[in-house]
Amino acid sequence: MKLIVKKSRLKGTAAMPASKSHTIRAVAIASLAKGESIIRNPLISNDTEAAVACYRALGAKIDTSDSKLWKVSGTDGHIITPKETIDVGNSGTTLRIAMGTSSLQGGKTIFTGDEQIQSRPVGALMDALADLGAKCKAVKNNGKAPVEITGKITGGKTSIAATTSQYLSSLLLCTPLASGDTEIDVTLLNEPGYVQMTLDWLDKQGIDYENEGFRKFKIRGNQKYKAFDETIPADFSSATFFFCAAALAGDEVRLSGLDFSDSQPDKAVVDYLKAMGADIDIEAASVTIKASPLKGAVIDMNKTPDALPAMAVTAAFAEGTTELVNVPQARSKETDRIKCTAEELKKMSIDVEELPDGLIIRGSRPEAAQLHGWGDHRIVMALSLAAMAIEGQCIIDTAEAMSVTFPDYVELMKSIGADMEMK
Repeated sequence: MKLIVKKSRLKGTAAMPASKSHTIRAVAIASLAKGESIIRNPLISNDTEAAVACYRALGAKIDTSDSKLWKVSGTDGHIITPKETIDVGNSGTTLRIAMGTSSLQGGKTIFTGDEQIQSRPVGALMDALADLGAKCKAVKNNGKAPVEITGKITGGKTSIAATTSQYLSSLLLCTPLASGDTEIDVTLLNEPGYVQMTLDWLDKQGIDYENEGFRKFKIRGNQKYKAFDETIPADFSSATFFFCAAALAGDEVRLSGLDFSDSQPDKAVVDYLKAMGADIDIEAASVTIKASPLKGAVIDMNKTPDALPAMAVTAAFAEGTTELVNVPQARSKETDRIKCTAEELKKMSIDVEELPDGLIIRGSRPEAAQLHGWGDHRIVMALSLAAMAIEGQCIIDTAEAMSVTFPDYVELMKSIGADMEMK
C-alpha cells in the first residue's frame, strides 16, 4: 500500500500505544511461568501477535479475545516440542527470545520468518546456546534463519558479542530455568537499555542473578517464573515519531501515557531533540512539544538504533550539520537502515553522507518526492515526518509495513492534524 502525505500542522493530544518490547517479554515470561498471568494493555501488532502464536506453539495457552487484557496459562517451564515450524513473521525480538526458550526442552524446534528475518544474523546466539548444552543449526549454514534448536541447555559458561541486545536478553530469560548455573561474558553490548528492560522483568520475578557492569552475568539455575498481573507501559519507540513530527510541524502537541522512569532506551530521543533546540516540556504523565528552529548536533545513537530513521529525517530540517554516530547495528535491522534512509533522503534533495556506523546530514530545503519505504515500518513512518514539513505531496510505498509495530499510526497522527491517507 501507499501512504500519501501532505504538509501538515499538528495540534492536540495523542495517547501513545503500548510497548512492543515489553509486550513480547511479558508473553515469554508468562508462557514459562506457573499459573495464569494477566497482561494488561498489550500492544496489538504483527510482531506481538507473532510472539503469541510462537508461545502457543511451545505449549502456553494464551487468550487474546479481550484486546485490553490477555490471559496466559503458563507451562511452568515445561514447554513442548512444536508440531510444525514456527514462523515469527517479521519479529526479530520473538525469534531471538524464543530461540532461548526452545532450548529448555530436548526436542527439535524449527524457526523461520519472512525475507527480512532470514537476512538477519543469529549465529552468535546459536553459538552461545551451544556452549550451554543445546544443539543449534542454521538450515542454510549461513548463521541465519531458518534455524533448528535441539538438545537442552544445562548451564555452564559462554561469551557473546551482543551486536544486538536481543542475544543477551534471550540468554538472560532462558538460563534461570536451566538445571545448572550459567556465566555469560559479554564482549560487546549494543543497546544496553533493552537488556536493562529484561533485567527489570527478572527483578519483578525475583530471579537470582549477578550483573557485573553489563560485562559479566552469573545466573543461578533451577529457578522458576511465577504468574503475574502487569500493565504494559506506553512505547517510546513509537512515540519517537510523534516527538519528531511535533518538533518539525507542531503548534502544540501533547503526548500522554509516557513514563520516563521506565527503562526503555528510546526515551533518550527527547534529549536528542532538546540538544537540537526543540521546545519540549516533560510533565508527570505527558510530554508537550512545539515546533521551533532546530540546529545540528552530534548524537551517539548506539543505545537507540530504532530512532535512527526518524532522527535522520529531523536533522534534514535543522540548520547546520548533524552527525548520527556509533550505531553500526542499524545496518542489521529489518533493513540496512543507514543505507536505506540515506537513499530516500537523497531523493528529497537532502545532503546526506553514509558512515560505516551512521549518517552525516547537512540541513537543507527538502523537496517532495516519490519515496520507497523498503518494507520497513520505521523507515515508512520516518519518511512521513519529512512529508508533513514539505510543500507538496510525498507518496511512500510499502506502507503496510507499519502494522508490524504501529497499525494505528495513520489514524493517531491524523487525530492531531496530519494530512495523510493510505491507498
